[in-house]
Amino acid sequence: MGSAAHYLEIQAPAQRCYDWWRPLTHMPLIFPDVQKVEPRSGEADTTHWVVSGPAGKDVEWDARIVEDEPGRKVAWKSVEQGTEQSNTVATAGAVRFDDHGDSTGVEVSLKYEPPGGAVADAVATLFADPQQKVERALDKFKELMENPDAAR
Repeated sequence: MGSAAHYLEIQAPAQRCYDWWRPLTHMPLIFPDVQKVEPRSGEADTTHWVVSGPAGKDVEWDARIVEDEPGRKVAWKSVEQGTEQSNTVATAGAVRFDDHGDSTGVEVSLKYEPPGGAVADAVATLFADPQQKVERALDKFKELMENPDAAR
């Protein structure tokens, strides 16, 4: 099981930061490898992820929100699909928001367990240097929150 975490102070209210993260669908804006995160129709709190893997092969999985405290925290984890456990990407993530009035302390943490089987190489590439990816994503999120007009 690998993991990465990063904490950053952002000049934006906690509720606004939380509101941005809560649907999880904005992930592609801050994680370059994430192509899309879309709500699963008819399933509350479940999203479908498509992530770029090596050699043009996409890796896909569903994730379910497992913790939701408005303005304070949102956490998700991948859902096992079918019986092909070897191809299940086991990932989990959480974002915590510490309300400091005009600013918010934001901590992003990710955990992952690379599977065996066909998607192992894709996931190894996907999670290469996760610490750097989390730090870059949080820097980008800070930019989006603090300069909403400039971040397009």
